[in-house]
Amino acid sequence: MTETPANPWADTQTADIQLIQRIIPHRYPFLFLDRVEEIELGTRAVGVKNVTMNEPFFQGHFPGVPVMPGVLMIEALAQTSAALVGLTLDLVDKEPLVYFMNVDGCKFRRKVVPGDVLKLEVVTKRGGGRVWKFQGTARVDGEVATEAEFTAMIDLRNGR
Repeated sequence: MTETPANPWADTQTADIQLIQRIIPHRYPFLFLDRVEEIELGTRAVGVKNVTMNEPFFQGHFPGVPVMPGVLMIEALAQTSAALVGLTLDLVDKEPLVYFMNVDGCKFRRKVVPGDVLKLEVVTKRGGGRVWKFQGTARVDGEVATEAEFTAMIDLRNGR
Protein backbone atom coordinates (compact mmCIF):
# COMPACT_ATOMS: atom_id res chain seq x y z
CA MET A 1 0.00 0.00 0.00
CA THR A 2 1.39 3.39 -1.03
CA GLU A 3 1.01 6.30 1.37
CA THR A 4 -0.07 9.66 0.02
CA PRO A 5 2.62 12.22 0.88
CA ALA A 6 1.57 15.03 3.19
CA ASN A 7 0.78 18.36 1.59
CA PRO A 8 4.00 20.42 1.87
CA TRP A 9 1.86 23.58 2.03
CA ALA A 10 -0.19 22.42 5.04
CA ASP A 11 1.36 25.02 7.36
CA THR A 12 1.23 27.87 4.85
CA GLN A 13 -0.70 30.83 6.24
CA THR A 14 0.32 33.54 3.74
CA ALA A 15 1.51 33.80 0.14
CA ASP A 16 3.72 36.49 -1.35
CA ILE A 17 3.74 37.40 -5.04
CA GLN A 18 6.48 34.86 -5.83
CA LEU A 19 4.41 31.98 -4.44
CA ILE A 20 1.23 33.29 -6.08
CA GLN A 21 2.99 33.24 -9.46
CA ARG A 22 4.05 29.64 -8.87
CA ILE A 23 0.37 28.73 -8.44
CA ILE A 24 -1.61 30.78 -10.95
CA PRO A 25 -0.56 31.56 -14.53
CA HIS A 26 -1.73 35.20 -14.56
CA ARG A 27 0.82 37.92 -15.26
CA TYR A 28 0.77 41.66 -15.87
CA PRO A 29 -1.52 43.22 -16.94
CA PHE A 30 -3.98 40.54 -15.79
CA LEU A 31 -2.63 39.66 -12.33
CA PHE A 32 -4.96 41.23 -9.75
CA LEU A 33 -3.57 39.68 -6.58
CA ASP A 34 -0.54 41.11 -4.75
CA ARG A 35 -0.46 38.83 -1.70
CA VAL A 36 -2.58 36.48 0.38
CA GLU A 37 -2.63 37.49 4.04
CA GLU A 38 -4.70 34.66 5.47
CA ILE A 39 -4.98 31.07 4.32
CA GLU A 40 -6.97 28.21 5.82
CA LEU A 41 -6.38 25.39 3.34
CA GLY A 42 -9.59 24.14 1.78
CA THR A 43 -11.67 26.67 3.70
CA ARG A 44 -10.89 30.36 3.12
CA ALA A 45 -8.34 32.95 2.10
CA VAL A 46 -7.96 36.73 2.23
CA GLY A 47 -6.04 38.31 -0.62
CA VAL A 48 -4.93 41.89 -1.24
CA LYS A 49 -4.94 43.97 -4.41
CA ASN A 50 -3.29 47.39 -4.11
CA VAL A 51 -5.09 49.56 -6.65
CA THR A 52 -2.79 52.13 -8.27
CA MET A 53 -3.21 54.75 -10.98
CA ASN A 54 -0.71 52.75 -13.04
CA GLU A 55 -3.32 50.05 -13.81
CA PRO A 56 -3.73 49.90 -17.61
CA PHE A 57 -7.54 49.73 -17.43
CA PHE A 58 -7.73 53.24 -15.93
CA GLN A 59 -6.72 54.72 -19.30
CA GLY A 60 -10.20 53.96 -20.60
CA HIS A 61 -12.32 53.31 -17.48
CA PHE A 62 -12.93 56.22 -17.18
CA PRO A 63 -10.60 58.96 -18.49
CA GLY A 64 -10.44 61.64 -15.79
CA VAL A 65 -12.58 59.59 -13.38
CA PRO A 66 -10.69 56.31 -12.78
CA VAL A 67 -12.89 53.48 -11.47
CA MET A 68 -11.83 49.81 -11.28
CA PRO A 69 -14.17 47.72 -13.46
CA GLY A 70 -16.45 45.49 -11.41
CA VAL A 71 -15.65 42.42 -13.49
CA LEU A 72 -11.97 42.84 -12.57
CA MET A 73 -12.89 42.79 -8.88
CA ILE A 74 -14.65 39.47 -9.53
CA GLU A 75 -11.51 38.29 -11.34
CA ALA A 76 -9.38 39.32 -8.32
CA LEU A 77 -11.65 37.21 -6.08
CA ALA A 78 -11.28 34.30 -8.52
CA GLN A 79 -7.48 34.62 -8.49
CA THR A 80 -7.55 34.56 -4.68
CA SER A 81 -9.62 31.37 -4.77
CA ALA A 82 -7.25 29.85 -7.36
CA ALA A 83 -4.31 30.48 -5.02
CA LEU A 84 -6.25 28.82 -2.18
CA VAL A 85 -7.11 25.79 -4.32
CA GLY A 86 -3.55 25.53 -5.64
CA LEU A 87 -2.12 25.35 -2.13
CA THR A 88 -4.90 23.06 -0.87
CA LEU A 89 -4.37 20.52 -3.68
CA ASP A 90 -0.56 20.94 -3.80
CA LEU A 91 -0.62 22.33 -7.34
CA VAL A 92 2.36 24.66 -6.86
CA ASP A 93 4.58 24.58 -9.98
CA LYS A 94 2.08 22.29 -11.74
CA GLU A 95 0.56 25.04 -13.92
CA PRO A 96 -3.13 24.63 -13.07
CA LEU A 97 -5.71 26.69 -14.90
CA VAL A 98 -8.93 27.64 -13.15
CA TYR A 99 -11.94 28.52 -15.30
CA PHE A 100 -15.13 30.29 -14.27
CA MET A 101 -18.18 28.09 -14.66
CA ASN A 102 -20.75 30.34 -13.03
CA VAL A 103 -21.17 33.67 -11.21
CA ASP A 104 -24.32 34.22 -9.10
CA GLY A 105 -25.71 37.00 -6.97
CA CYS A 106 -23.06 39.50 -8.01
CA LYS A 107 -23.50 42.94 -6.50
CA PHE A 108 -21.36 46.05 -6.86
CA ARG A 109 -21.77 48.29 -3.83
CA ARG A 110 -18.87 50.76 -3.86
CA LYS A 111 -16.49 52.32 -6.37
CA VAL A 112 -12.87 51.22 -6.17
CA VAL A 113 -10.39 53.92 -7.17
CA PRO A 114 -6.62 54.45 -7.26
CA GLY A 115 -5.15 54.37 -3.75
CA ASP A 116 -7.68 51.83 -2.45
CA VAL A 117 -6.55 48.55 -0.91
CA LEU A 118 -8.95 45.83 -1.98
CA LYS A 119 -9.29 43.00 0.56
CA LEU A 120 -10.49 39.85 -1.18
CA GLU A 121 -12.10 37.23 1.05
CA VAL A 122 -13.14 33.91 -0.44
CA VAL A 123 -14.88 31.15 1.50
CA THR A 124 -15.24 27.63 0.12
CA LYS A 125 -18.83 26.46 -0.11
CA ARG A 126 -17.96 23.22 -1.94
CA GLY A 127 -14.65 21.84 -3.06
CA GLY A 128 -12.09 19.09 -2.95
CA GLY A 129 -12.11 17.83 -6.53
CA ARG A 130 -12.02 19.61 -9.87
CA VAL A 131 -15.09 21.80 -9.29
CA TRP A 132 -15.17 24.33 -6.45
CA LYS A 133 -17.78 26.85 -5.32
CA PHE A 134 -16.96 30.03 -3.39
CA GLN A 135 -18.55 33.00 -1.71
CA GLY A 136 -16.40 36.05 -2.39
CA THR A 137 -16.44 39.53 -0.88
CA ALA A 138 -14.17 42.41 -1.86
CA ARG A 139 -13.87 45.23 0.68
CA VAL A 140 -12.17 48.62 0.95
CA ASP A 141 -11.64 49.93 4.49
CA GLY A 142 -14.13 47.31 5.73
CA GLU A 143 -16.86 48.50 3.33
CA VAL A 144 -18.21 45.95 0.82
CA ALA A 145 -17.30 46.89 -2.76
CA THR A 146 -18.33 43.66 -4.51
CA GLU A 147 -19.80 40.31 -3.55
CA ALA A 148 -20.67 37.19 -5.52
CA GLU A 149 -20.89 33.44 -5.45
CA PHE A 150 -18.90 31.73 -8.15
CA THR A 151 -18.04 28.24 -9.35
CA ALA A 152 -14.76 27.32 -10.99
CA MET A 153 -13.15 24.23 -12.51
CA ILE A 154 -9.49 23.30 -12.13
CA ASP A 155 -7.74 22.04 -15.26
CA LEU A 156 -4.13 20.88 -15.29
CA ARG A 157 -2.13 21.72 -18.40
CA ASN A 158 -0.18 19.09 -20.27
CA GLY A 159 -2.06 16.24 -18.56
CA ARG A 160 -0.39 16.90 -15.22
